[in-house]
Amino acid sequence: MAETNRLVCLARRPEGRIAADDLVLTELPLAPLAEGEALVRNTWLSIDPSVRIRLAATTPKGYLPPLRPGDPLAGLALGEVVASRRPDFAVGELVSHTQGFRDYALLGADAAAIGGYGSPAVVRTGGLPAQWFLGPLGSAGLTAYAGLFGVLELRPADTVWISAAAGAVGSLAAQLAKLRGATVIGSAGGAAKTAFLRDELGITAVDYRAGSLTGSLTAAAPDGIDAYFDNVGGDHLAAALDVLNPGGRIALCGAVSAYDGAPAPAPADLFPIVAKQLRLQGFRAGSFLDLDEPMRAEIGDHLAAGRLVHRETVFEGLHRAPAALVAMLSGATVGKTLCHLP
Repeated sequence: MAETNRLVCLARRPEGRIAADDLVLTELPLAPLAEGEALVRNTWLSIDPSVRIRLAATTPKGYLPPLRPGDPLAGLALGEVVASRRPDFAVGELVSHTQGFRDYALLGADAAAIGGYGSPAVVRTGGLPAQWFLGPLGSAGLTAYAGLFGVLELRPADTVWISAAAGAVGSLAAQLAKLRGATVIGSAGGAAKTAFLRDELGITAVDYRAGSLTGSLTAAAPDGIDAYFDNVGGDHLAAALDVLNPGGRIALCGAVSAYDGAPAPAPADLFPIVAKQLRLQGFRAGSFLDLDEPMRAEIGDHLAAGRLVHRETVFEGLHRAPAALVAMLSGATVGKTLCHLP
C-alpha cells in the first residue's frame, strides 16, 4: 500500500484570474487505514467551475466554506478501491466520491458530499467509459436534466436559451432540450465554439463576444424566448431579462462570469421580472437526486444510439490538474474537462 499521497493544495489566494502557480502539488504521509475506511486510488478527476468559488477569502452564504492556503482542493472523482475496511466497498470496485485533486482518497463513513451530491458510491459502468459517470451520466448530466425538467419544466413548444452551451452542462442541456422538441439557442465565446454548437450540436449559435448580446439574441429569436438556462450570470442574465417573453422561466445554475477575476456587471434593472411576471429559481443537482435514475436512462439511451454528442477535454497526470482548472475557467476547453490519473 502507498505510504505517501500527492495532493493539489491552495498555495495562495488568486488575485484576479487564477494562475497555475496559485496551486501547488504537495506530498504528505498517507494515514493508516482505520476501521470503516477504504483507500481509493483516483483515476479520473472532474474539473468544475465551482472549485474556483472556494479559493476566495469568502464564499456565498449557504455555500461551502472557503479553503485556506495549504488546504487541499476538493472535487468529484472516480477511483479504484485498493484497500478496504468498509463492508460496502470491496477491493477492485470503482467508486465515485468528492476527494478529487489527489492520488488517493481515504473514504470513511463521514466522507463529505458537495452540495448534497457525491456521497461515496460504487459505480457499475456496464461497459461504458468510466469517466462518463463524471460527465453525461454523472453530475453534469444531472445538472442539465434537473435544470431543464425539474426547474424550467421545459415544453416542446418552448424556445430556450442556454448559455455556456459548449461546456459540460450547457452542451448536454442544449441537446436534451432539442431532443425533447424545443427550439434551442446556445451561446458561447468565439468562432470555434459557436461552430461546435452549430455544426456538431445542430442548434442556433450566438457568439456573446460579437457585439450586443441582447441584439444577437433578438435576431436569433425574434419572437422572444420562453426559458433561459443560466450558467453565466452577469450580462447574460441581464440580456435574458430583455428577451424573455411574459411568463418566462429562468433556471439559475451558475454564474461563471463572477467566479474568476472581476465579475461581469449584474443586471441594473430587475423590474422586467415584475413587469413580465418571470420566474427565477436557483438550483443545485444535489436537490434533485430523485432524477438521477431517469436521467441516466434517458441520456444513456441517447449516447448508445448516437443521438447525443459528448466532447471531453482531458489533461493527463495529477500535475496537470492546476492547468486544467485554469484552462477551463478561461474558456479554453470544450465539453467536459477532466484530469486522468494513469
